[in-house]
Amino acid sequence: MASGILLLGILYTHMVELQHQCLHHSAFLKVGLHRTVGVVLGLPMFVSYSHYRIRHLQHHRFLGTDQDTEFFGFDTRQPLTPAVVLRGLFDYRRLGTVAAESYRSWRGTWQYGNGQVSERIRRNSMTEYRAMAVLAGIAVAAAAAGHGVLVLELWVAPLLLVATPMHFLVELPEHIRCENDTTDVLRNTRSISGSWFSTWLTNGNNLHVEHHAAMTVPINRLRERHDEVKEFAKFVDHSYWTFYRAVIREVLANARPRSRTAARG
Repeated sequence: MASGILLLGILYTHMVELQHQCLHHSAFLKVGLHRTVGVVLGLPMFVSYSHYRIRHLQHHRFLGTDQDTEFFGFDTRQPLTPAVVLRGLFDYRRLGTVAAESYRSWRGTWQYGNGQVSERIRRNSMTEYRAMAVLAGIAVAAAAAGHGVLVLELWVAPLLLVATPMHFLVELPEHIRCENDTTDVLRNTRSISGSWFSTWLTNGNNLHVEHHAAMTVPINRLRERHDEVKEFAKFVDHSYWTFYRAVIREVLANARPRSRTAARG
């Protein structure tokens, strides 16, 4: 059971990374397929394609400015402390936000909170949040009908125990510990050379400098630019483990002063 939950959690994480490529309309030749496929890819983790897309494109536009607000809401400017990292790893508050968005969508009062969007995007976002509510309702009905263990093993546990923290770990390296007061992507973004597995799992998200420098380039073509990025970008790590080790050291260093203060108290 544990291995199945782990594999499904990895799958759900990978699906959101595939959805990311759909956001940029670089996955299919037919533009209309991007939303059709992107909506399905986001359902297991309750990620609205249309809402995510407009917020993510704004992230690309405003990266390095005070207007930058990524969809998943982790503030890369805050110090890395144990509490901050734990909140990011187990960000179940986002599910409450999704529930509120779904409620407003059913009422027809949903509005985009970071600027003006077209009525089409607003309608699409509401449709997707309503679909999430229906999916959650089906899961609740299935559990009430005696299939609770199945719902737990196939969705709830993979989502809460694996996909949520894993997605945070995938997103974390993108801009954290970079220079967040500049719009220069060679300084405010990180790339990770990575292995074949990490490149597959993140769907090329490890090549993040390359992606921000040319966001319309299909992700499978970003590797061609990596040697140039290694030469000119400020933040390039060999592997995810290299990055995570540095993060762990910083988290532990930020925890020590609090421990001494608590001991004196």
